[in-house]
Amino acid sequence: MLEVYVDGASAGNPGKSGIGIYIKGEGHQLRISEAIEPTDNHTAEFQALLRGMEEAAKLTTGIVSVRSDSQIVVMAVEKEFVKREAHKPILAQILAIAKTFDFFFIKWIADTENRAADALAREAIHKKD
Repeated sequence: MLEVYVDGASAGNPGKSGIGIYIKGEGHQLRISEAIEPTDNHTAEFQALLRGMEEAAKLTTGIVSVRSDSQIVVMAVEKEFVKREAHKPILAQILAIAKTFDFFFIKWIADTENRAADALAREAIHKKD
C-alpha cells in the first residue's frame, strides 16, 4: 500500500504557490516540492492531489491511501463533485486516476499530521524567487 500525503500552499490569494507530496510504502519514499503558477490555496490543494495521484500511478496499481488537510478537496473527491468551475477539470482527472487503482482511499487529517507535505509545499513557494 502507498500512503500519499499532499498539501498546497499559497502566499496570497492569489499569490506565489507550491505543492508538496510525500509518498511512502511498497519500498518507496518520495518527496516532491514544486512551485506552481500563482493561484489561491484551494486550487493549490487540488493541484497537489492531482500531482500526488500521478506519481502514485507511476508506482502502483494496487492500494493507495491519500491524506490531505484540505476538507474541501477530501469532500470533493468523496462526493465526486465540486462547485467551482475551475476545479471541475482537475477533479475529473483525479477521479479518473483513482479508478485505475485496485483500492483508493482519501482521508482528511489535521495539519499537525501533514507536516511533511506542508513543509514541502511551503518550500516550493520560494523556489521561484
